Amino acid sequence: MSSLSLSCRDLPGGVLITVTGELDATNAHELESYAESQRRPGSGMVLDLGGLTFLDSRGLHLLLRLHAAVGEQGGLLRVAAVQGRPARILQITGVWSLLTIYADAQQAAIAMCGHDADGAQKPS
Repeated sequence: MSSLSLSCRDLPGGVLITVTGELDATNAHELESYAESQRRPGSGMVLDLGGLTFLDSRGLHLLLRLHAAVGEQGGLLRVAAVQGRPARILQITGVWSLLTIYADAQQAAIAMCGHDADGAQKPS
């Protein structure tokens, strides 16, 4: 089983969930359950993926489901600090352009407080 570490803290306008390790078929349900338990209707969510080292198709689909679920409840999912292989997977599949992605969690949190998408990264 792949290692995955999750932590959460409340922010004005939503929550910040920090994801560290590998996100794959063996543990995607953990992040999904965790995010579901932290989500509040009408609030945003920041996923800090700076510590994410691996992402497979199950993790990719989970990001899309979270994006839709947060949006359906009136919030916006912001993804932060995606790098390395996970960033490449998001770019190759076109998912990068569907998500609101920031260089780091601090920028995403500031945008969430201001309820705008300024500072979001564009695919390279």
